[in-house]
Amino acid sequence: MRWDAQALVPAPAAEAAGPVPALLPLAGLVRSVTTPDFAGITFHEVTAKSVLNRVPAGSRMPFEWTVNPYRGCSHACVYCFARKTHTYLDFDAGMDFDSQVVVKVNAAEVLRKELARPSWMREQVALGTNTDPYQRAEGRYKLMPGIISALADSGTPLSILTKGTLLARDIPLLKSAAAQVPVGLGISLAMTNEALSEAIEPGTPGPRARLKLVTRLREAGLPCGVMAMPILPWLSDSDEALEALFASLAAAGATGVTAGALYLKPGTREWFMKWLAGNHPELVGKYRRLYESGSYASREYRSWLAGKVRYFKARHGFANTAGFSHRDLDDPRGEEAEYPAGIIPAAPPGGREPGAPAAGSQAGQPTLF
Repeated sequence: MRWDAQALVPAPAAEAAGPVPALLPLAGLVRSVTTPDFAGITFHEVTAKSVLNRVPAGSRMPFEWTVNPYRGCSHACVYCFARKTHTYLDFDAGMDFDSQVVVKVNAAEVLRKELARPSWMREQVALGTNTDPYQRAEGRYKLMPGIISALADSGTPLSILTKGTLLARDIPLLKSAAAQVPVGLGISLAMTNEALSEAIEPGTPGPRARLKLVTRLREAGLPCGVMAMPILPWLSDSDEALEALFASLAAAGATGVTAGALYLKPGTREWFMKWLAGNHPELVGKYRRLYESGSYASREYRSWLAGKVRYFKARHGFANTAGFSHRDLDDPRGEEAEYPAGIIPAAPPGGREPGAPAAGSQAGQPTLF
């Protein structure tokens, strides 16, 4: 990516004195940058005071901490569950989420300092929980190598979930990290239809490219689970679509698969339904009925899809891995804790290292982003 043509976003006409380093009230904002290589996208470079975020105590996530070097995502997935989090920055959950990307340019340096605190317990840190750490901007900012090294050097297990094939750049580093600490890797891939993928997740590498990444990770001796989410009612839930998906994942060597139906929380729901009306207007009424009770598809649909997932997982050798995300159909929030084999790092033999601090000794922000 060429950034020689980058420019500061110009000041409003009322401030015609020239470019200014900041246009938005973002904490730590250094400058806002545009470049022809990312037409329509503005990168807001900020210096963060902290990057380690504690997962709220009530969450069912199978990890305690997260790091998100970016907020907003140029992958532009219409269904992204994280869209509403952009409104906390006074951006909107639609176009702004895709085009206003916040970059924590000092993420690695701040993380290394946080990990050096005597109170740090070396609990697992998850990357990719809110927005993708390997979205295209990572090719320019190169934040992940420093983050991975800081975690590994501190003895902290880590996991990464991504759609970005730029992860392949860091395979040597990840192999080195895996020799120091438990490492989990996951690829998000829920369809093999290239045309559908291009329409609904236009900024991501296509399904074939992500399948090749799964194979590269496995050939490198690294684990790689797959989050086959979201399965889209009437778009990617047919027998043909699920057969193609699970057959491809098995051929690529995925260590485990979790599948689940589309989740339409506020912020995402409005943006997705707008896309659906423009691309598949015949499905709008069906989706409204299917999701009339809230963010989750009806219990009947989830039960039907769970049966399909179990069948195709067994058919392609994934029967003993985590299965359908809504395993408790009366409490679909259980999906939050359902991660396939390969993504969650295996606990080191013997548990916590001798002398490691006891749980609960490190304070942190109660946020996933």
